[in-house]
Amino acid sequence: MKVWFFVVALTILSGCTGLPKTITPITGFEAEKYLGTWYEIARLDHRFERGLSNVTATYSARDDGGIVVENRGFDIAKGEWKDATGKAYFVDDPTTGHLKVSFFGPFYGSYAIFELDKADYQYAFVSGNTTKSLWLLSRTPTVTDEFIERFKQRVDELGFVSKNLIMVDQSLAQ
Repeated sequence: MKVWFFVVALTILSGCTGLPKTITPITGFEAEKYLGTWYEIARLDHRFERGLSNVTATYSARDDGGIVVENRGFDIAKGEWKDATGKAYFVDDPTTGHLKVSFFGPFYGSYAIFELDKADYQYAFVSGNTTKSLWLLSRTPTVTDEFIERFKQRVDELGFVSKNLIMVDQSLAQ
């Protein structure tokens, strides 16, 4: 594991599986439809992702009912890929889009899907335990400008600060 993923565990995933007051995880969640690769379109800055482009998250089923989380991003300054593998488990029931994720030992952080294209799972709006943790994920490496504006408007309404979003370069996406 790379150092920046340890930072995830120690700073972001330090056992807090709560939610921002304004966030309600989706219901009717189907984990098997969520599995596969997602491209990070936008995020709020975090030390563990700072300087990374072409970030993806790939999810697969674990034998114990959890989910394997494989994150990958390209470190622009070092010119190399960084990878980390973690695990996720449902906080409540498997039909609610609220999971706890760990990349290091017993430390878990909140992963709350608060908007999802339930028809075919093509995009997801995801929050951590505070309004300082936010991601826009897509099954494709790009989305329309109109969609990004809709995302920004929605998250501003929920207390996030969209002007601080990082638009993730996905130019190396295949």
